[in-house]
Amino acid sequence: MWTTAKAPSLAEMEAMAHEVFERLPKTFRTLCEGLIIRVDDFPTDEVLDEMQAQSEFDLLGLFQGVGLPQQSFGDVARLPNLVWLYRRPILDYWAEHDETLGHIVRHVLIHEIGHHFGLSDADMEAIEAAAG
Repeated sequence: MWTTAKAPSLAEMEAMAHEVFERLPKTFRTLCEGLIIRVDDFPTDEVLDEMQAQSEFDLLGLFQGVGLPQQSFGDVARLPNLVWLYRRPILDYWAEHDETLGHIVRHVLIHEIGHHFGLSDADMEAIEAAAG
């Protein structure tokens, strides 16, 4: 087993994220219509600067776009909303914590979709605390 174990590739982690997304409740997924899920090894330098990250390992994921509460029917054509998952920081986090990789991917994905819904980090921490 240990001789064949390896970290998932970008494509494998993207497939995992889409599989996790498909398992979320249908009502939740319906609100995410048009949302694109992507995986990259690391955030871009521009994203790191914008988020004031100390290291390229600081961000596990990112929502880019216009959240649902800010959208209006009169909007001019805009870029699609994206959720980015960052493979290397997620793998680094996985190596340091006693959680399954699937659980971490699910948590990051739901967290970033929460931003799509217009929730702040504080909002989501409160929801998780109440649920936990």
